[in-house]
This record gives sequence, structure tokens and C-alpha cells, in this order.
Amino acid sequence: MSDNFKEYGQQVIRNSRTLCNELINRGYKVVTGGTDTHLFSVDLRSVGLNGSKAEKVLEEISIAVNKNTCPGDKSALNPSGIRIGTPALTSRNFKEKDILVVADFIDRGFKLAIEISKSAKGTTLKDFKENMHEEVYQNKIKELREQVENFASQYPMPGFGEW
Repeated sequence: MSDNFKEYGQQVIRNSRTLCNELINRGYKVVTGGTDTHLFSVDLRSVGLNGSKAEKVLEEISIAVNKNTCPGDKSALNPSGIRIGTPALTSRNFKEKDILVVADFIDRGFKLAIEISKSAKGTTLKDFKENMHEEVYQNKIKELREQVENFASQYPMPGFGEW
């Protein structure tokens, strides 16, 4: 009921809408076409990617998302999307301008996942992970992870004092 918590909740929504709209502007399909809440799902089928592969690359570059099924998926074991939420970013004092940088990192992570997927010897997640460990991709992952972590280090980590 505090004014601080109400402002936090409003900022979570503003951040979620900003991230959602920016990914839509970059050509990604959001399952609901937008968001009015703290989270949304991105359907990656149209860019030739699935949720498991996208989640794996984003995880490797220090961005936490969850693979998630989308309407039309046949199996939860092979989801076509990811779910993204903004409460954690908002808790670190991210504002809309910061969220635009996050959208760029996510976009770059998706594009890297597509690149890795296209050059894999097979189509399974196992093939993808094996390909991901090739030196060329490990170097790209490392470079992007360092950029993400350097950017994120500017913001306080709740509960960790001088993080």
C-alpha cells in the first residue's frame, strides 16, 4: 500500500511494455501482441529459433529468461518461445532507457543463437550445445557476456550491499 511500492509496480509495467515494444519493433512476435503486465512471451518460430536454444544462449550471456510454450506447440519439451519479465531489472533501478539497452542485448543473443543453430551439424538441442562450444562461438558468447555484465554492474543488486 506504500507509495514506493505503487511506483515500483508502475515502473515494472513501464519497463515490461518498453522491452516488449522494442522486441516487436525489432521483428519478434509477442504471443499477445503486447503486454499490460510484468511479463510477456516471445514466439521465436518466425526467426527460426526455439525457446530452449534462445534460453541457453541468453543464460550464457548472463540474461535470465525461461523457455516457454506458445500456442500451437506440440510438446512442452520443445517450446517455441521464451518468457521475459521485468521485476528483477526494476528492482535494480532500471528505467525505460536502460531497458532499451537490455532489448539490444537480447536481440544480439537471439541472433547469435540463430547463427549457432544454422551451423550446427543437426537440429537437436544436444547438437546446438555441442556447436555452441566451438571456439568461434565461445569467443562471441564471452564478448557479449562481458558487455552485459559490465552494463549490469552499474546497478545495485538488492540484498548484496556493495555488489
